[in-house]
Amino acid sequence: MRLSKHHGLGNDFLVVLDERNEPAPVVDGALARALCDRRRGIGADGLIHGAAPSATQAVDGIDVVMHLFNADGSRAEISGNGIRCLAQAVARQHGESDTVVVAATDTGIRTLIVTGTDDPTTCRVRVDMGAPRPGPQIPGPVEELLGVRHGTVDMGNPHLVVVVEDPAAVDLATEGPWLEAQFLDGVNVEYIAVSPDRTTIDLRVWERGAGITEACGSGACAAAFLARQWGLVDDRVVVAMPGGVAEVVLDGDEAVLVGPSVLIADVELARLEVPA
Repeated sequence: MRLSKHHGLGNDFLVVLDERNEPAPVVDGALARALCDRRRGIGADGLIHGAAPSATQAVDGIDVVMHLFNADGSRAEISGNGIRCLAQAVARQHGESDTVVVAATDTGIRTLIVTGTDDPTTCRVRVDMGAPRPGPQIPGPVEELLGVRHGTVDMGNPHLVVVVEDPAAVDLATEGPWLEAQFLDGVNVEYIAVSPDRTTIDLRVWERGAGITEACGSGACAAAFLARQWGLVDDRVVVAMPGGVAEVVLDGDEAVLVGPSVLIADVELARLEVPA
């Protein structure tokens, strides 16, 4: 199996493309758990299967179909960092540094504009993340725990955004898994603080199925959307995360995410034990 490893602001993913492998590989949760294991596998926050589009999808202009697995083997609907990594992998496979990639995801069609940089391992990707929607209802025990300003957003995946004085002071390893477990389908948890000049959001994240990660692209969009609703930011904001910064532009009802993808390595897997 041939695959590549990338990261978007420290949020790392393994990408397996059908067009790099013959025959097309079988990719499932068990494979994701094995590959993402940081001691016995390659190690990553998630595994992305870039499947070949069907004939009908190809006619409609779709370049690749995204299937995303968390490190624990569970399926995720979307990842703003992960889809940038997928776009970079597709662009490299086609020998292009500046291109447009159209991806079908569990949350709909996403258009990605890939732009090369002076570093051949790094590109910038602009992603149409779609329209934020109302998130899941917040359970009573969560309402009792959290402060005055919090809410949920559905970016195709569920997010709980909480405003705090200092996200770095939050015991994320304790609060994150507890909050995730309170929601029937789990939730991504973002703790945020907004700069007085309304231009920057500081964010730390607990990701459903992956735990504490360096960054979350869909979470950055969720945070920007709610922060604007609360009157804390305007339509364009920089989101600073432990792994680096991304830009979110709220264009009407749509969220646009701009950030890097970095190639870490190409990998040829000769053997891997996948537990039953």
